[in-house]
Amino acid sequence: MGDTGNTAPGPDSADHIYQALLEGAIAPRPPHPPECPFCDLRQDRYPTHYADHWVLLEPRTTVAAHTVPPHDRWIITPDGRAMNLWDSEPLPGARCRIPHRLVCPYLRPGDFGAWITLLRQENGRRRGRLFDLPEDGASPVDH
Repeated sequence: MGDTGNTAPGPDSADHIYQALLEGAIAPRPPHPPECPFCDLRQDRYPTHYADHWVLLEPRTTVAAHTVPPHDRWIITPDGRAMNLWDSEPLPGARCRIPHRLVCPYLRPGDFGAWITLLRQENGRRRGRLFDLPEDGASPVDH
């Protein structure tokens, strides 16, 4: 009589935490800066619907959802949280955000479309311009 039949995992359950990690919701929490722990590039950080789990999404990048591999399609819900569409088929014309881990120059690339490979290469160049300064202290302008 006291059983309501609700078997959904709670926010602190192992299943809940596992699903958040499986989806890539591993971003550093505030007050830490929203930077990739691998390449140090600043990203857009969003809370997810998993308690205390955040995700880093590639900044200024919204793409046609059908061009993104399943499990890497993220949308921002009206409450400002990121939600992974997982393997649901996108509607025609739908757009989504992509996780930074998909295009991080320091993570092992998957076999994805050409535009993902190009964005990964551009992130590598951008990281080099921001963090790989000449060792002798001379600025690139001095040469």
